[in-house]
Amino acid sequence: MANQPVFPRPELDQRLANVLTILADQKLDGIVISVPESIYYLTALDHWGFFACHMLVVSREGRMILICRAMEGITVENQVHNAEFYGHADHENPADFVLKALKALGLSDGRVGMEKRSLFLTSRIAEDIQDKTPSVDWHDASGLVDGLRLVKSPLEMEYTRKAAKAADAGTLAAIEAIADGASDYEVSAECHRAMILAGSEYPGFGPFIRPTTRLGEEHTTWCGEVFKTGDAVFLEIGGAYRKYQAPMGRLVYVGSAPDGAEASAELAINGMRAICDAIKPGAKAGEAYAAWREVARGAGLIGYERHHCGYLVSIGFPPSWTGGSAVTSLAPNSELELKVGMTFHAHSWFTNTDVVDYFISNTVLLTENGCEVLTSQTPETLIVR
Repeated sequence: MANQPVFPRPELDQRLANVLTILADQKLDGIVISVPESIYYLTALDHWGFFACHMLVVSREGRMILICRAMEGITVENQVHNAEFYGHADHENPADFVLKALKALGLSDGRVGMEKRSLFLTSRIAEDIQDKTPSVDWHDASGLVDGLRLVKSPLEMEYTRKAAKAADAGTLAAIEAIADGASDYEVSAECHRAMILAGSEYPGFGPFIRPTTRLGEEHTTWCGEVFKTGDAVFLEIGGAYRKYQAPMGRLVYVGSAPDGAEASAELAINGMRAICDAIKPGAKAGEAYAAWREVARGAGLIGYERHHCGYLVSIGFPPSWTGGSAVTSLAPNSELELKVGMTFHAHSWFTNTDVVDYFISNTVLLTENGCEVLTSQTPETLIVR
C-alpha cells in the first residue's frame, strides 16, 4: 500500500475542494475533523491508531494539519502527502496541539466547525479545546464531510465492487461450513479464510453468525455454539477493500427447513426486488422502505414494521461498516434524495413475524442505469445445509 497510493492526488484534491465549498456555504473559516473515515477520505491515512483521537484541522484556504500521537509519525510520513503533521507524546494534551494548529492556520479568532458527533473525540478533549479558545466562534459541523462521502467516484465504486466479491466468497464459505454438529468457530474461520483470500481487508463489523437461540440479537456473533438440525443460522458478513465496505446476509437452515420456509424465501426475494426497483436517481429513501413494506403487507403482515430496510455504506473503520457513528437509513418517510454513486446495505428481513423466518441482504450500488446488486453470487433462495 505504501508503494501504491490508495487514491490519486487529483481525487484527494477534488475531495478537499468539495469540503472547502461546504465551509464557504456554512460561512466557516475552518473545521476540526475527528471522524476516522473522513480523515481517511481527505488524507488516505489507513491504520488502527485511530483508537486514540486523531484530528484534522482544515482551513478555508485548504491547508490541513493532522494531529495524533507522535508514534504514528512513520505511518503518516508513508501515507499522507497533503497535510502537515503535529505529533504529541502520550503525556501531552492533544487539545494543546489543536490550539497550535488553529494559530498556525489563522483560526484563533475564526468561526470554526467541530465534528461533535464522533466516536473518537471525547467530551474531555472537545471541552478542553473550546475552553482554551475563547475567541473562536465554535459551531457543530457534524455530518458536513460525512455527507460528501455518501456519493462515490468511479474509483470508489470499483473498490466497493471488490469488497462485495470478497463478501460473497466469505458468505459462500460460511454456508458450506454449516452442518449439524459444526461450531460457529468453524464457520467463522472458513468465512474469514475465504474472504481474506478473495481480497478483503479487515471489515468494519462482524461477521455476525448466530443460531436460532440468538436470532434476534442484532449485534452478537460467534461464541463457541454448536449447530444442530432444525437451527436457523443467521449470517451477516461484510467484505472490505481499501476501507470500502460491502455487507450482505443470508439465513441458512440446518438439516431441514420448516413448512412455509419456501414461501418466506420468496417473500424476502420479492421484498429485495421491490427495494432495488425503488432505489433510483432522484427517489427518496423513504420510497424504498414503502416499497418493501407493501410486499410485507401483501403477504398479510399488515402491522409488521422495521426501523429501516437498509442503510448507506461507504468507507468504514471498526466498529462499524456504516461509516462512522451515524446510520443513514432507508427509513420510513425519509426525504433523503438518492443519488448515483450511493451504495446501500439493503435488507429484506422477516424474522419474529407471522411467517417462517427468512432474511436476505445485499450491497447494492445506484448507477445511472438503476440499482446494481453487487453481492450477487450467493443464492437468495432457500438454503438448507
